[in-house]
Amino acid sequence: MEYAVEMYNVSTAYPKSNDVALSNINLTVLQGDFVLITGPNGAGKTTLLELIIGFLKPLRGALYVLGLKMPENRMRVRRMCGYVMQNFMKPPETPYTALEVVLMGLAPFKKPFDGLSEWEKDLVENVLQLLGIDNIIDKPFGTLSGGQQQRIMLARALIRRPKLLLLDEPFSSIDRESRREFAELLYDIRNSYKTTILVVSHDTEPLEDLVDGIIKLKDGHIVDEKWTS
Repeated sequence: MEYAVEMYNVSTAYPKSNDVALSNINLTVLQGDFVLITGPNGAGKTTLLELIIGFLKPLRGALYVLGLKMPENRMRVRRMCGYVMQNFMKPPETPYTALEVVLMGLAPFKKPFDGLSEWEKDLVENVLQLLGIDNIIDKPFGTLSGGQQQRIMLARALIRRPKLLLLDEPFSSIDRESRREFAELLYDIRNSYKTTILVVSHDTEPLEDLVDGIIKLKDGHIVDEKWTS
């Protein structure tokens, strides 16, 4: 079996802090799994994502992401990942259209002033249609609703064709009635793109019956794990 994430007795802390943010974490996630990470505020949920993507370094233990040891290979890993942060909302005067924000996802793979290849154009079109946002791509990004901005940021991550997709509180800007729809969209994305998805959310209800595993954190420790297989 191939793992997307492997953590063995991993602990970490934020720079210039004496407080350990995660302690003795042991976690393995299979490639293609859809996983919910939950817990109270301050439990270490966002810290876990930041550790996986390489924004933080392990103080102790061993961490592998997509088979690569971290943090030594963090730049290679980031090129294979998509990360949608919690605080993505932009003000109305943001000087980019929605499409320009989406295309920023390809920036690490393009030279300055390079145009899109035909397959990249097809990929962008398919992602926009999948997310139901092809009708808003010419609008200023900052004028869109929270849910629309959320989908634009997800599109930006998906056009990278990530092997691992990390989402931090993706329901925070979506009304409660739309959360189940968005959760089912993530489920379809996992199935369509064969992407491993890790979702941090304090609202577990929209995802509980869709995910392969639920990881509960508290005070920097894993206190519960539930897997469907």
